[in-house]
Amino acid sequence: MPEITYSEKYFDESFEYRHVTLPREMAKLLPKNGLLSEEEWRAIGVQQSRGWVHYAIHRPEPHIMLFKRPLNYEQNQKQEKNGLKG
Repeated sequence: MPEITYSEKYFDESFEYRHVTLPREMAKLLPKNGLLSEEEWRAIGVQQSRGWVHYAIHRPEPHIMLFKRPLNYEQNQKQEKNGLKG
């Protein structure tokens, strides 16, 4: 069975992005016009670090899920955990 594939991250001034390509058979099981919560995309087997938001579906190829999260998300989470961010 084909595997889930993950793009390299790409960036703009505010966010980092990546796209995740699902096997076409798996994509047929997804809601037709809905974005998935983190719990939902993890349940189908997508594995990423925390903070990623499924923000769009590539309509010509609905098996490609588009994700984003704020720049420096992991660094900011570590600072908050250590009480360094006010």
